[in-house]
Amino acid sequence: MPTRAHKCRKKRGHRKMGYGRVGNHHKHPGGRGMSGSKHHHKTWVNRWHPGYFGKRGMNHYHLLRNRTWCPAINVNEVWRLVPENIKRECLKSTDKSKAPLIDVVEAGYAKVTGKGKMPPQPVVVRARYFSKTAQEKIKSVGGRCLLRA
Repeated sequence: MPTRAHKCRKKRGHRKMGYGRVGNHHKHPGGRGMSGSKHHHKTWVNRWHPGYFGKRGMNHYHLLRNRTWCPAINVNEVWRLVPENIKRECLKSTDKSKAPLIDVVEAGYAKVTGKGKMPPQPVVVRARYFSKTAQEKIKSVGGRCLLRA
C-alpha cells in the first residue's frame, strides 16, 4: 500500500492519532505470542485453551505403529471390492462355479470381521486375519478363507 493511502496521513496533527488517552497503542503491552501464559495471561489460557498445560496418559517411547496396524472390513462390505464387470459375471452364472478372488490386503485391510449378511454367491477371500464368525459366514455361502502374509 502506498504511503499516501495510510491512515496516519489523515491523522497527522491529531496528537494521539485516534488511539486514545489510556491504552496509547503501544507495541506489545502483554508480550508477544504465548508470553505470560503461566503468569499474567493464565486465566486467558485456562479459559480458551483448557488442558494446554500438563500431561495426560502414559508415555510410550519409540512407538512403532506398524506393529499394531490391522484395519478391518466386514463380510457385508467385501463384495464392494469386486470390480463391476466381474461382479455381474459371477452373479449371472446360475451354477456356483465362478467365485471371485478378493484380496482385502490389496485394498488396504488386514482383517475380515463377521458383521452383516453375505449374498448367497461363493467368494474366495484372502486376508491376514479372519474372525470366527467371518469364517463361518464365508464358508456357509460356499466360499473359502485363504490366509496370506
